[in-house]
Amino acid sequence: MTATEATYSPPDKATPNGWRVFAIACIAIFMVSLDTTILYAGFSNILRSFPGATAADLSWAMNAYSIVYAAMLIPAGGIADKFGRKKVFMLGVLLFVSASFSCGASPNVGFLIIARIVQSIGACLLSPAALAIVLDAFPREKRMIVMGAWGAVGALAAALGPGIGSLIIDIGGWQWAFFINIPIGLFCIWQSALSLQESIQPRDKLRLDWVGILQLMTGVGAIAFGLVELNSAHWSAVELLSIVVLGLALLLSYIPWAKSNPEPLFELSLFKSDTFLFANIAGFVFAIAFAIMFFSFFFWMKNIWHFSQSMAGTAIMPGPLTVVPTAILSGKLASKIGHRPLLITGTITYALSSLWFMLVPDASPDYLTEWLPGLILSGLSVGLVIPSLSAASVFGLPAKDYAVGSAINHAVRQIGTVIGVSLTVLLLAKTELQIADFHRIYAIHITLALITGLLCFPINTHPRQLLAKTTGTI
Repeated sequence: MTATEATYSPPDKATPNGWRVFAIACIAIFMVSLDTTILYAGFSNILRSFPGATAADLSWAMNAYSIVYAAMLIPAGGIADKFGRKKVFMLGVLLFVSASFSCGASPNVGFLIIARIVQSIGACLLSPAALAIVLDAFPREKRMIVMGAWGAVGALAAALGPGIGSLIIDIGGWQWAFFINIPIGLFCIWQSALSLQESIQPRDKLRLDWVGILQLMTGVGAIAFGLVELNSAHWSAVELLSIVVLGLALLLSYIPWAKSNPEPLFELSLFKSDTFLFANIAGFVFAIAFAIMFFSFFFWMKNIWHFSQSMAGTAIMPGPLTVVPTAILSGKLASKIGHRPLLITGTITYALSSLWFMLVPDASPDYLTEWLPGLILSGLSVGLVIPSLSAASVFGLPAKDYAVGSAINHAVRQIGTVIGVSLTVLLLAKTELQIADFHRIYAIHITLALITGLLCFPINTHPRQLLAKTTGTI
């Protein structure tokens, strides 16, 4: 079936093989999520293999990926809708796999950063298309459950990533953290060609807002640069502050640009919904906290407790594994009570997990009694918060906005990740780490968790809200 012949399935009509569609899409999402967590685990190994490169230099292999992902993800949703979600999904997987090979073969940090940018473009193409394909395969009343399972897949990848990645790095070197994507991606392309049906959301035309894309990329990039280089001897505090202010100005300049541009990167009108607005702001703040927590874990294990690569990777697995059943359960609970109670509970619990890490562990390794309880607590929290924020961000959106709405949510979380990685590198990427360095990190973490909780109060996704929208009583 060609793109012009394909038709868009009605949003409330279930696809007979919905869970098969879900499984195929999740293979790609699993691959992308796995790759991200592997990089957290292998950061120090990669840095050692490039003599002369600094932690700030290598951080751009993570941040450049996230910045491009954030900027390109939103138009990628429109591209998927217009040209065919199946086609764009398969193209994204192919590009991601090809770039993964280039990442593994990188001779220097500069080449790795460029390859990661290409990899990011592939991830941009496949991610919103995958979610749109999945949402289109299920009736509206089942989508909260599906979104809970969707979040669980990412959590499972986060759980397996450090352990698998650390084992791969120990056996074959960090290059195989990227090469592992090749068989996964090729299998996904094969299954997609066999099983997925094409769907298109008709659009009269599609024009990429390159000005908006550049505003977002350069704005976030400038802020990240200013944070990462704060300890650098090559830049003064005034210069770096000026760069950060410039970045903020570039981001804010998007508002008048979007109002004057007939086809902006994304419509500001989407944010008229309090639920959409606050779900995305909360997602941004929580993404900063999550990146700090996940990244700083490896700094603690390898610099304070002096765990090996494999031990550090295995030690983090219980936390993300706890996320998996929690995310599935939270999807079922949300279908009955909405997301707000889960979000408030999750963010408070997340703050408590950080308080545990601040007060309990000391320099003597005692994983079972001093670290594991806090890790389980954080896993439960993430399972309540991240899937709920993802689902809340697309709650009530019309079918035509699924891809763009989910893309915006992913984009703001990627921007938060950039800030979180930058802060972690700034505070922890040093030769001699002390426990006091982590206390500052955990204080930031607690503050961000509580702010996220406050931002979740206006989110209203109770089932009676959906019923009111459907019947037109509000």
